[in-house]
Amino acid sequence: MDSKMKKLFLLSIVVMMITMVGVGCLDRDTGEQLTITGSSTVLPASQALSEEFMVKYPEHRVSVSGGGSGVGIAAMIDNEIDIAQSSRDMRQEEIDSARRNNVEPIEHTIAWDGITFVVHPDNPVSELTFEELKGIYTGTIRNWNEVGGEDRTISAVSRDSSSGTYAFVRDAVLDGEDYGSHILSMGATGGIVQEVSQNRGAIGYVGYAYLDDRTKALSLDEGQGPVPPTAESIQSGDYSLARPLHFYTNGEPTGLTKEFLDFVLSTEGQDIVMDVGYFPAR
Repeated sequence: MDSKMKKLFLLSIVVMMITMVGVGCLDRDTGEQLTITGSSTVLPASQALSEEFMVKYPEHRVSVSGGGSGVGIAAMIDNEIDIAQSSRDMRQEEIDSARRNNVEPIEHTIAWDGITFVVHPDNPVSELTFEELKGIYTGTIRNWNEVGGEDRTISAVSRDSSSGTYAFVRDAVLDGEDYGSHILSMGATGGIVQEVSQNRGAIGYVGYAYLDDRTKALSLDEGQGPVPPTAESIQSGDYSLARPLHFYTNGEPTGLTKEFLDFVLSTEGQDIVMDVGYFPAR
């Protein structure tokens, strides 16, 4: 073999090796991807679970975003995502819409949560009855001195209407009545925490996992005396604003979706759920 042929032969080997390496890198970089969207209440759990899942299975990618339960459910109905995260049950009209689009929603409870009402740490009020909460959010109670507090206007803060938590509070606390027009709506739970932490007259509601020293959680009295929102009271059922948190899939999960859901419901996954501040699904 002359020198020219040898050079061509060696060049072909180099090109082949580069191509093989490139394909290998492409396969690793474009492994299966899972998309999850919806409830901002569920978001911290989904983020923590997906991060640990990708550590264990680096060939996979899990993309998680918020936006509200309604946003996630709508995206699942339109076949745009793999999993909708929701802090409420799907409504019948949403199920009907999904089925018209050849989507069969399957509900998976991944954790339990407790809705907590929070105020500024310097607010002297530490407990409210359900009737007082209803008055604050429908607008019949507008000053803290009407519920044993200081003479200060109440700034009632809520999630927006796409939120599952918004619907849960409307049904469980307002007895299905509409929120008052005075309500300040927030697109994410983090916005409620920020507003309440900066406004001494504010009150808002968040999932238990969002509690920290920037706000003060209120004890709630449904008629049998005030009950604080604690891990013990929520898990025992003594605190009445406990609720399940869900993932929704189109049909029974398969492939990567099933692999991720199995991880979420495993002992390891449920330990992560508890570390974030939620309570196990089972």
